[in-house]
Amino acid sequence: MKGIVSLVTGRVGPSGFGSASTAEKVTEGIDASNLTVIITGGASGIGLETARVLALRKAHVIIAVRNMVSAKEARQLILEENQSARVDILKLDLCSLNSVRSFADNFIALDLPLNILINNAGVMFCPFSLTEDGIEMQFATNHLGHFLLTNLLLDKMKQTAKVTGIEGRIINLSSIAHNFTYRKGIRFDKINDQKGYTNKRAYGQSKLANILHTNELSRILQEEGVNITANSVHPGVIMTPLMRHSSYLMYCLKIFTFYIWKNVPQGAATTCYVALHPSVKGVTGKYFVDCNEFKPSSFASSLQLGKKLWDFSNKLITSISKS
Repeated sequence: MKGIVSLVTGRVGPSGFGSASTAEKVTEGIDASNLTVIITGGASGIGLETARVLALRKAHVIIAVRNMVSAKEARQLILEENQSARVDILKLDLCSLNSVRSFADNFIALDLPLNILINNAGVMFCPFSLTEDGIEMQFATNHLGHFLLTNLLLDKMKQTAKVTGIEGRIINLSSIAHNFTYRKGIRFDKINDQKGYTNKRAYGQSKLANILHTNELSRILQEEGVNITANSVHPGVIMTPLMRHSSYLMYCLKIFTFYIWKNVPQGAATTCYVALHPSVKGVTGKYFVDCNEFKPSSFASSLQLGKKLWDFSNKLITSISKS
């Protein structure tokens, strides 16, 4: 209830920010000129706004997207506003594990540092379909692709943090929809089955997986004593291209729930806050809503479920690699 009240009223939380805060506001005065950032899905919606604001704060931004035409247009938009922006684009299709590996290889070949990884891209409410790897589309794109990407880039992030002494940060975009999932949270034994599939619960499952991945990654990094944090965020309810599979439903819903919807600059705020703000230094394994820590669901807080998902994801990727 407290979260809903804050969302509706725009009341700020302990961080000094709230649902009405924008990405520019929460990063005001921050110099990110010594940081290199990868953001997946940075060519539209809140991903583009995140890329724009991080570039505005002088970070070197790598936009990782499937559609290179959109990526070039996004880069041009950023440069038209900010001629000194450092923005590059690389191809990445998260529903293809081969594409994820190619992206990681291509980025590492650039010999750049990597301070911040923002796993932003996603699909939402898709009709049932399997990827080229035979994985259910929402689970593959929203979780498994980002899981593999993070693992492949982790050594680079560790190296960067060690050499520079700057804390690395990994941000996974989840959603309040993680509360609306299948009965046992994750359908481990039926992850690719069409029977029993619902597009809403499958989306919730993938967003639950984002938080569980974040928490287990945070635990492992802490055990290793690595100077890298991992946190998950709920950006808010925003009308973006992510909703293309349910645009009519969402527009109807918006008529009756207009008071909880954010605009894109507000939607990108929590991501930018967790990525750059000095008050988040050393904070890890947390879930943020409206730029403030928030308690996720009991499923999302389960250490056992997080470990099970981690092992399941590794085994699934290994089995695909061998096939």
